Amino acid sequence: MTTPPDTVAADSADDKLDIGVFKIAGVVVLGAIMSILDVTVVTVAIPTFQHDFDTTYAIAAWSMTGYTLALATVIPLTGWAADRFGTKRLYMMALVFFVLGSVLCSTAWNIESLIAFRVLQGLGGGMLMPLGMTIMTHAAGPQRIGRVMAVLGVPMLLGPIAGPILGGWLIESFSWHWIFLINLPIGIIALILAFVVFPRDNPEPSQSFDFLGMLLASPGLAAFLYGVSSIPGEGTVESAKVLIPAIIGLVLLIGFVFHALRTEHPLIDLRLFTNKSLRFAVMTMTLFAMAFFGSGLLLPSYLQQVRGESTLAAGLLIAPQGLGAMLTMPIAGRLVDKIGPGKIVITGITVMAVAMAFLTQVTADTPYTLLCGVLFVMGLGMGCTMMPTMTAAIQTLTHSEVARGSTLMNIVNQTAGSIGTATISMVLTTLLNRGDTLGDRGVQLPPGAPDPSLANAAIGSRYSGQLAQLPHTLLGEGFDLAARAFAHTFVVALCLLAATVIPAFFLPRAKPAVPAAADDAPVVVH
Repeated sequence: MTTPPDTVAADSADDKLDIGVFKIAGVVVLGAIMSILDVTVVTVAIPTFQHDFDTTYAIAAWSMTGYTLALATVIPLTGWAADRFGTKRLYMMALVFFVLGSVLCSTAWNIESLIAFRVLQGLGGGMLMPLGMTIMTHAAGPQRIGRVMAVLGVPMLLGPIAGPILGGWLIESFSWHWIFLINLPIGIIALILAFVVFPRDNPEPSQSFDFLGMLLASPGLAAFLYGVSSIPGEGTVESAKVLIPAIIGLVLLIGFVFHALRTEHPLIDLRLFTNKSLRFAVMTMTLFAMAFFGSGLLLPSYLQQVRGESTLAAGLLIAPQGLGAMLTMPIAGRLVDKIGPGKIVITGITVMAVAMAFLTQVTADTPYTLLCGVLFVMGLGMGCTMMPTMTAAIQTLTHSEVARGSTLMNIVNQTAGSIGTATISMVLTTLLNRGDTLGDRGVQLPPGAPDPSLANAAIGSRYSGQLAQLPHTLLGEGFDLAARAFAHTFVVALCLLAATVIPAFFLPRAKPAVPAAADDAPVVVH
């Protein structure tokens, strides 16, 4: 990469973030916001797709699953493509694919076309985050990566919170088409800014493309995540729809591991695991992503299904979590650059665990003031956890390793998040189905009608006029049982979060050292 005349080394005496780095960070965050919001904003639109396209919920949900599978498939290619074509060119190309996919999604005429266009959108969106991490890391250098990663953490932490709010407002005020069309003006602005702000890069074609690795890793990852994501819909791990693709995916991924360890230039560089900081950061991120993304689906469902709140109101009630994260992320970023990520991550996990322990006690009438206060505390812990963990993985890598390290961490984040979501969904579904049914309580059901548990009957009363006519005492008991199911599911998330402390204990607890090799030292672009 060519260094402009006005650049200075990352290990300069003045290690404050300059205007050039802030400009680059702003462009990267703009792209990341679009990519991450589109994972969550569609969640609230699934019932609308189901109605408008006259399809089942399971098929409509593929508008989300197809996007996430496309993300997972393209991420492994990003490291090699960045080395081959340059981060700036590839980032702009990813933006074009993402915006084009967004516009096509808004023109979908049936559920099949929508799913296909979401896959195209995901092919671009999957590259935006790892490329953004690479560009920002190169710009800041190892001594300042904690602070710029804190900036990048804003969309990663706020996406799951802002998505339902934005999606609910656009659908209620306009139509579902606008959850995709809103990406057009933002994407055009991001594309222009990327062309102007990002430094020119002159990539040097290095190693040849690992075609065998691509044929093993990308389909393997997609098949495995497809199987995992099918667990909630099937209600069991033993379903053929779950086991067959998951096993095929695992076999392909195991084959890739053997291939990657024997290949000089693999698609995903598993030799990076020899780096102790990255190794423990990956373990920490795996457990944290399972707990964070898995539990992330519980609160919106609890607020809507148990408490009867609208989608927009549920999103607003969760907002204190994002406010807490916004307060601590910049502080955590500065501290990571000074004392290393180890102590910061452990502190964040501890704070989150305390808040999560409260959520294991939620009831059908928990005061909102208390709930919002707990979410704010959880946000404080979140701001000290995710991006410092990412920083621990990236800050000790050399310039040539950063693209592949960013790719690896994003694969881990995506895969662990999908596993956590499927696990939490399966546990919640199982708990909601337990207990007495309406038939057991003497309620007469139409011939051939399913006999739901009291918890599911209470939840169903939000959407069914017939169930809403059930005795008040019966509904009240059902909502209590449903709230208890959510509370017990939070216990699973709490256990995953507590286990995160073990690998986090081994993260670096000192200021990162500047790479010794001059050729490997990142540069700062002003």
